[in-house]
Amino acid sequence: MASSQAGVRVVDRVPVSPAPASEPRPALPLTFFDVAWLFTGPVERLFFFRHPDPASTLPLLRSSLSLALRRFYPLAATIRPDVCSYSHGADALTFLVAESDRPDDFDHLVSRSPREMSGIRPLVPPLPPPGDDGAFAVAAVQATVFPGRGLCLGVSVHHAACDDASAMHFVRTWAAACRLGADDAAMLPPPPVLDRSLVADPDDLRGKTLAGMARLAPPPPPPAQEQEEPLVMASFLLTREQIERIKAGSPGASSFAAASAVAWVCLLRSGSVGVAGAERAHMLFSAECRSRLAPPLPAEYFGNCLRPCFVEAAASELLSADGGVAAAAAAIGGAVREMEAGILEGAEGWLGKVMSVLPARPMSVGGSPRHGVYLGADFGWGRPARVEMVSVEKTPGTVALAESPEGDGGMELGVVLPRGAMDAFASCLADAIVSPPSLS
Repeated sequence: MASSQAGVRVVDRVPVSPAPASEPRPALPLTFFDVAWLFTGPVERLFFFRHPDPASTLPLLRSSLSLALRRFYPLAATIRPDVCSYSHGADALTFLVAESDRPDDFDHLVSRSPREMSGIRPLVPPLPPPGDDGAFAVAAVQATVFPGRGLCLGVSVHHAACDDASAMHFVRTWAAACRLGADDAAMLPPPPVLDRSLVADPDDLRGKTLAGMARLAPPPPPPAQEQEEPLVMASFLLTREQIERIKAGSPGASSFAAASAVAWVCLLRSGSVGVAGAERAHMLFSAECRSRLAPPLPAEYFGNCLRPCFVEAAASELLSADGGVAAAAAAIGGAVREMEAGILEGAEGWLGKVMSVLPARPMSVGGSPRHGVYLGADFGWGRPARVEMVSVEKTPGTVALAESPEGDGGMELGVVLPRGAMDAFASCLADAIVSPPSLS
């Protein structure tokens, strides 16, 4: 039955099962990396493609999705208390087909300028509601047709099933299967590694994390605001040259630190993170652990393999007109070095520390330029015109990082803010990347 929201009408809901496979499909236990995300939600990303006849893509999108799920069957599965399990005939990934009755909106949606979230949310596929026993589906996808203009593919993957690196591995596999029109093992990306036993847990970090989650109260909801400004999403491009200029003022800073630092400072100056009058400012981001564990995990390991990294700096230094960005980059670099000295050190306390920092309204980071959201998402009609991580809306003060769609070695920042704060953020960012001050 069709449903409509903000000019987007859902015309079909299709359960898509993994294509038949000769190998068994065992249930995957949740590791200590996974269970910390049980009570969060999905990572939601939109891929916009220009196409003169977008409806013609739907049959191949659906058939290639089934082929990709043959390798990534956990994304058609259900998470039950402590496992991710797939049952043929009972579980499937929901594929929504939708159509926009305002196709001319497509050009606005793929621009970098601020776009109201009310026009973006209907493009995101919701996960089916949990069952009576608390079991919940892992993923959903949605193809929204803008007749004569283009197509938007929405992908929602619950974070308890896997991290963004694994989710994008799935998208790259789906894109390749669609582009090739077949499941050609020689041409597809390497298959996922589904062996959860590779994650050693001799200290029962999984049990300690679950126990900690049971003890911790959820954070209080944000205070209600009357007549709140509509939220808008905007994208900002940092060229390689601009990033290098920021790094030149912050000796030893990585490109990640440089991009995150300028975003942190501008969010703080626009009042979008931090607490007025606080002496310290905070930042959180999830660090990739696959290559940092001993022994390391394969790059294709499917699941979560992230740990929180905590950054703290004097608010006065970040707000300084001279040296704020450099101070932020130095703080980020120092936190990364400290983390790498003991990648699992203090793991039993990570969740409690995250909860303790939330009242300080930290900046956080989602995505990564290493995931190749533009380069790896060619379904057969070219790279995306725009990619957005919409789920950053759910965590105020979050910046989505991706590689530059220009392929110039730069980065793209995605931000969701009230319109007034977005204007202040954009003005600060423009000033910072023209002549970033150095650390004196």
